[in-house]
Amino acid sequence: MIVIVGGGIIGLSVGWYLACRGERTVVYDRAEAGRAATWASAGMLAPNLEAEPGEEKLLPLLLESRRMWEDFARTLEETSSITVNYRREGTLLIALTWDDVERLRFQLGFQKSLGLDVELIDGEKVLEMEPNINRNVMAALYSRSDHQVDNRRVVQALKVAYLRSGGVLKEWVTVNRIVIEGGEVSGVFTENGFERAEYVVLAAGAWVRELDGIPEMLRPPVRPVKGQMISLKTNPGNILVRHVIWGPMRNWGPVYIVPRLDGRLILGTTVEEMGFDTSVTAGGLMNILRGCWEILPSIVDLPVDEVWAGLRPGSRDDAPILGPTPVKGLIMATGHYRNGILLAPITAEAITRYILSGELPEIAKPFTIERFVKCQ
Repeated sequence: MIVIVGGGIIGLSVGWYLACRGERTVVYDRAEAGRAATWASAGMLAPNLEAEPGEEKLLPLLLESRRMWEDFARTLEETSSITVNYRREGTLLIALTWDDVERLRFQLGFQKSLGLDVELIDGEKVLEMEPNINRNVMAALYSRSDHQVDNRRVVQALKVAYLRSGGVLKEWVTVNRIVIEGGEVSGVFTENGFERAEYVVLAAGAWVRELDGIPEMLRPPVRPVKGQMISLKTNPGNILVRHVIWGPMRNWGPVYIVPRLDGRLILGTTVEEMGFDTSVTAGGLMNILRGCWEILPSIVDLPVDEVWAGLRPGSRDDAPILGPTPVKGLIMATGHYRNGILLAPITAEAITRYILSGELPEIAKPFTIERFVKCQ
């Protein structure tokens, strides 16, 4: 038996891959599966334009997972009979001032040095692609390879695909303690009693440190990082934007607009170190709206559909924690920070391969818990 603690996109993807290979798996979630960080995200698959100095070691993992995403989405749709709205229009990062243009040029140079498929286009071309955005746009970086998916439809599809593949899902059941005996996992204690397991996969996101029973030296350094979001309603027949659009950096941070096929515009986000607080604040919404209005002035006339806040699971180095630990059978799949949606396929593949063969894929080896244990 394989127990997976956490039923977000990571836990469900791992469970689905294992169930498809005939493994007996049970996914536990403390609430409704997929309703935490996965539900709160924007579904962007954008390693090119989001590449930043200091994250060079993470980039190969991000790029490989993006390569896997189209097949992942297609198989998921075939198995679940639910469309996940994988979209290929690409992503824009716009500039509205000369200072913005200079920042784009610096970013372009960095991303080109990494071999990424990003191009600088002028304002006229940007307006051809997105005629409704701010007419003062001067330039943009464009990545045709940075796509998006409807994350909420993905998690709904994953639940169906996982169950159809023979997995067991136990929602609204809290795992109280990981049980370790003689240096290896023997199972978990839940509010319903003891569940014996040969492997326990920790995929509890921002809550993973709250699990009892993990040896202190192996407790993953993962913290919640709050992000607020807004959804606006538009007429699906009157398309305002087609691409994912990032605005220029301002004092209040980066913002973006993600169009959905059902007419919603997803606006984000904030980056806040506020513990487990998920309140929506006036200041957070004001900064998002101010930044997105600068991109698309017509949002002032759109009705608000929903506001929410989620908790990204950020590790100490903002990279995921994947694979085995010194405790036999205890496996990490957490700390994905802002890349949980993007990294779902490669995480599921890596964890599944390790459980079935005892070998972690080479591309995932830099991301085990060992990098933190060595520092303690």
